[in-house]
Amino acid sequence: MIIKKPNVYELLQGRLKIIFSHFDNVYVSFSGGKDSGVLLNMCIDYIRQNDINIKLGVFHMDYEAQYNFTTQYVDRTFQQNQDILEIYRICVPFKVPTCASMFQLHWRPWEESMRESWVRELPEKCYTAKDFEFFDEQMWDYDFQCRFGLWLHQIKNAKRTCCLVGIRTQESFNRWRAIHSENFNKKRFQKYKWTHKTWDDVYNAYPIFDWLTADVWTANGKFGYDYNRLYDLYYKAGVGIEKQRVASPFISQARESLRLYRVIDPDMWGRMIGRVNGVNFSGMYGNSRAVGWHSAKLPAGYTWESYMHFLLSTLPDATRRNYLEKLSVSIQFWRNKGGALSDATIEKLQKAGIAMLPVKSPYQTFKTAIRMEYLDDIDIEEFKDIPTFKRVCICILKNDHACKYMGFAPSKSERERRDRVISKYIGIY
Repeated sequence: MIIKKPNVYELLQGRLKIIFSHFDNVYVSFSGGKDSGVLLNMCIDYIRQNDINIKLGVFHMDYEAQYNFTTQYVDRTFQQNQDILEIYRICVPFKVPTCASMFQLHWRPWEESMRESWVRELPEKCYTAKDFEFFDEQMWDYDFQCRFGLWLHQIKNAKRTCCLVGIRTQESFNRWRAIHSENFNKKRFQKYKWTHKTWDDVYNAYPIFDWLTADVWTANGKFGYDYNRLYDLYYKAGVGIEKQRVASPFISQARESLRLYRVIDPDMWGRMIGRVNGVNFSGMYGNSRAVGWHSAKLPAGYTWESYMHFLLSTLPDATRRNYLEKLSVSIQFWRNKGGALSDATIEKLQKAGIAMLPVKSPYQTFKTAIRMEYLDDIDIEEFKDIPTFKRVCICILKNDHACKYMGFAPSKSERERRDRVISKYIGIY
């Protein structure tokens, strides 16, 4: 006898039944993208079809600078379902990372002091900073998202609150690993691995975690759901369906598609140029050799170390200190603890006459731990594994304020923020 396995739609219906049976306060985190959009539509259908007497919360973080198509889609969704939706449109000046600028580590949407440069007017019936006593100016966007769940739980005086997040493990290995990891599953609601506890009686749920991109578009077509028409233009522009993203335009993940704003939404593009430093340059050259990291050349008369100091001298104090602090961490790491390298890489370094000291490895790996000093440069295939000042220069040229390219260890505050993000979004970091 052949037993038919349930498809992803049927699995989702079962998960929604569990959610609406056990939680008296439910809200959807809605970005205006395809995943959160289809999840919100599925929840709306489920409530109507099952005649559930509940108001569905919708949490939308409005980043001010976004495609007009996204704003229009969000507005349509809210307008069409006012009878069952309780809308929380957030227009708060929290810090948002940016890799578009050499001078700014972050920017703030809806920052009052920048009102004259806002790319559009404040939406009606939105929530601003004055509505949240927990908000402070040091708060990042992800911190706010996490804290919002507890705030809503408290003002609703709810017994149990659930935030539905439309992320899928297909999007990244980190998401897949997190949702299946033992540590993540220690904090779940009952036996359901697609849930995660964030506060006492407050949970996140990821009911479409096992959906594929094709499933999302199949659902939109089959059920006639409205969606962000930006995806149609992405498709016409030749962007593959797996690479189509609706995100804050100034983060590193969006840099490659930043240039599309000039074509798809030229009016918004013109406003964005004056909003965040470096947007025009990043949009034009962000994925080209012009920014210097694809084939970085050393200017005549410089070593990579002296060139690094020259680049640092051109930066504002806060930005320069950020890079120097991370460099100090890395130097001490390689000097005192050592990094893990393969035997083949070590052999190449030995042939090049590089001084190294093998040490007992503190890592669970087949590689060997090596202590060494920073080099100026080294011409080997494993360049990105070796501590060199050239890597620092490339990082500065990339506006990589987090120094991911160099493999630098994140600071304590960055680790804490990463842990909060992982808890909220199953390893989106």
